[in-house]
Amino acid sequence: MPYEWIDPPPGGPKAELHLWPYRSLPKKGFVTFFGITFTLVAIPLLAVLGSPILWGILPFIAVVLGGAWWGLQRSYNDGAILEELRLWEDRITLDRHNPRGPHQFWEANPHWVRINDYPKEGPVEHYLTLQGGPREVEIGAFLTVEERLALQTELLDRLRAVR
Repeated sequence: MPYEWIDPPPGGPKAELHLWPYRSLPKKGFVTFFGITFTLVAIPLLAVLGSPILWGILPFIAVVLGGAWWGLQRSYNDGAILEELRLWEDRITLDRHNPRGPHQFWEANPHWVRINDYPKEGPVEHYLTLQGGPREVEIGAFLTVEERLALQTELLDRLRAVR
């Protein structure tokens, strides 16, 4: 699962949760994909090696390989989201580290925090939010529906244990 409950240090929060987007292509897979793509593109070039046709085809191949590299790197950078939820007896905090946006922080009293599930109304199915005080913040919007439902149950259990 792309989230994990961390054992908090003594004297720290009662519970700590880290959430991150799922990676379908790990870094090793990226290297393998790019190596195979480069090889498959280079094989037809052997037929035109030493001829002027090579110089006509080479810029297009460079654009294709550069575009694939840029697109995959951009995808990795966009997926570098990390959400950290910390739960104490007197407060709950949510830190969201965005790859290209500002750092976001939310804090509330866990006694007043509600976990809202929007089955169809949110941007994703079973959209989860935490509401405490004047703000309502999303949590785990990048998770699958099943993961969000499991997370909702786990969060409710942790909140009940602290209250």
